[in-house]
Amino acid sequence: MKRFLAIGTTTLGLLASTSAWADNFLRYGEVDGWKVYVDQDKKSCLIEAVDGAENVVQMGLTKDRGVAYVGVFTKAETDIKKGDTEGVGIMLGDKLFVGEATGMRGNITKGYSGGYVLTDDPDFVDAIANEKVMAVFPEKSFGFTVDLTGTKKAIEMARECNAKQTQ
Repeated sequence: MKRFLAIGTTTLGLLASTSAWADNFLRYGEVDGWKVYVDQDKKSCLIEAVDGAENVVQMGLTKDRGVAYVGVFTKAETDIKKGDTEGVGIMLGDKLFVGEATGMRGNITKGYSGGYVLTDDPDFVDAIANEKVMAVFPEKSFGFTVDLTGTKKAIEMARECNAKQTQ
């Protein structure tokens, strides 16, 4: 069992409103169904995919680039409250990572709610890049899966993008 780090006080620019999104995020590229954006405020890059049910997955780095985040957001009805934390297990292949998820609602795109986890565990990032499915088991609600197809190439493009932001 692996443990990932979760810090609930870090502010992420996830699913920004349309006008803020256009102002702060520039399209860098797209690969295997994932879009890569430059967050101009943080001078870092993130990847995003939207599935057929309009669920959104985003991954990137915090402002200091020391911690990675993974966020999952849905239009489905949830009881998620902004800032609330709960235990979560994430299964990637045969590896189980446990930690804490922080809820988001209200400061993200209207109609979406969800949460994010933060990690400084390179094994977690490698597992996300190399697995095709992420199974998520929140403490208080039903588990769900996330399609990770294409994440390896998208993460590689985001790393290239991040390197260009520091030049």
